[in-house]
Amino acid sequence: MLDSIITGSGITLSAFFTCTAVSLLLGLGAAALSTVRSRYSQSFVVTLAMLPAMVQLIIMMVNGNIGAGVAVAGAFGLIRFRSAPGSAREIGMVFLATAIGLATGMGYVFVAAIFFAVMAVFSLVLTAAGFGAGRAAERELRITIPENLDYDGLFDDLLQRYTRSAELETVRTTSMGTLYELSYRIVLRDPHATKPFLDELRMRNGNLNIVCGRPVTKEAL
Repeated sequence: MLDSIITGSGITLSAFFTCTAVSLLLGLGAAALSTVRSRYSQSFVVTLAMLPAMVQLIIMMVNGNIGAGVAVAGAFGLIRFRSAPGSAREIGMVFLATAIGLATGMGYVFVAAIFFAVMAVFSLVLTAAGFGAGRAAERELRITIPENLDYDGLFDDLLQRYTRSAELETVRTTSMGTLYELSYRIVLRDPHATKPFLDELRMRNGNLNIVCGRPVTKEAL
């Protein structure tokens, strides 16, 4: 039961499909687990679901072949030391292209074609289904207040009235320490009530700068 399902030096079609199916299922589980009580982007979650299958194909191709192992190490070295950091989706596509190129380079053209089709459909289905998209109504709210205002509980009544949930994430000083900037994660009760909400916040913070928009999430792996 705990032995490998791959026997001998060759890869059978049944073993390939079994390993790919298990990789995709466990990848979905890992992606879902990564969304629990954490901030994430959809591209990161989708890439995380695809990554086990990509690595699986690379391991299948490299297994027992020293030359292929050295080539893959060099390819991943290029990924790691690119001048511009990529998003999760971009890095995932590099992994996919590397896996396909390795398979075709070793003569497994049928395996490469099937694998590309499976991963393309899997990625498109997850994206279309909104897997990992998170809460679309979530917003980032940044409020600037003078340094002489006590921010503790200052906006609690407004947040309770206009939002379903509100969490103070960071407090930082700006303008050489003369101002504070409060950063909240909020979900509005009514998305169309943004203006009256901001108007009341402006009255409370002395008409200083307020920013309310979609949260910015880092996607790089």
